[in-house]
Amino acid sequence: MSAQVENVVIVGTGCAGLTAAIYTARANLSPLVLEGSLPGGQLTTTSEVENFPGFPEGVDGFMLMQSLRKQAEKFGTRYESGTVTGLDTSQWPHSLKLAGREIRAKVVIIATGASPRMTGIPGEKELYGGKGVTTCATCDGAFYRDMDVAVIGGGDSAAEEALFLTRFAKKVYLVHRRDALRASKIMADRATSHPKIQMVWDSVPVAVEGVAAGAVSGLKVRNVKTNAESVLPVKGIFVAIGHVPNTAPFKDAVDTDENGYFMPAAGSQVKTKTPGVFVAGDCADHVYRQAITAAGMGCQAAIEAERWLAEHGG
Repeated sequence: MSAQVENVVIVGTGCAGLTAAIYTARANLSPLVLEGSLPGGQLTTTSEVENFPGFPEGVDGFMLMQSLRKQAEKFGTRYESGTVTGLDTSQWPHSLKLAGREIRAKVVIIATGASPRMTGIPGEKELYGGKGVTTCATCDGAFYRDMDVAVIGGGDSAAEEALFLTRFAKKVYLVHRRDALRASKIMADRATSHPKIQMVWDSVPVAVEGVAAGAVSGLKVRNVKTNAESVLPVKGIFVAIGHVPNTAPFKDAVDTDENGYFMPAAGSQVKTKTPGVFVAGDCADHVYRQAITAAGMGCQAAIEAERWLAEHGG
């Protein structure tokens, strides 16, 4: 049986993918969106989003993604469940490989996002998403006004998160397994000299406390030199040990950098060197990683895809 051929296939259902779907659907391209293991993306795990434009009272992350999904569907977007395992661009239309089948696409927009690295300690998973454990200070910092919080990590991201949190928190503990930050000197100096930031050197997280109560009440840490354990009395824990872009199935078809993020072609945020393949959102953005910037990239990818199809007889 020959594979179905689509004008546009969008891989991913976060802000980038669904915005791309809205734009390509309104252009009468009848896009097909492939939903993976987490429909709606990371935002569906966020109980309240306060910084997405148009919602002065905030909006539930799951409800926001449901609204985007319905909006795309209203204009003719179709959805199928399936996890892409590979992309073959040796022929056109391109071939997306899924379990037991393939889908041919004239244009592919990859918006698979990135997954935050987590510590894996007890209590972290149970209290993630609106219960005190988070991976985004920009998203959630304002919820911890005048509270004590902890940041786990030692790179630029951890230092940036800690510094951002000083705008709201009473105290920020910065937990790092070594006795010096891996961050750039300027960021390390800013973090270590800030009066609101207390360094917790040579320490690793052991457990998140507060599971029984349903909210973070502390972070247990262990000193790697003395093995002594202590509890930091915090209400919020920000894990800042990096992200893993969800790009592995596409690495043979699209260039990635040393950290696995897609590398757009020169002069563009969303075009790739592979004709007819575009990228959007956190899988290609390791700097901002915000819902609104992902949506903006989805819009760009859709417009570029529409123009590319028009030029190539799509």
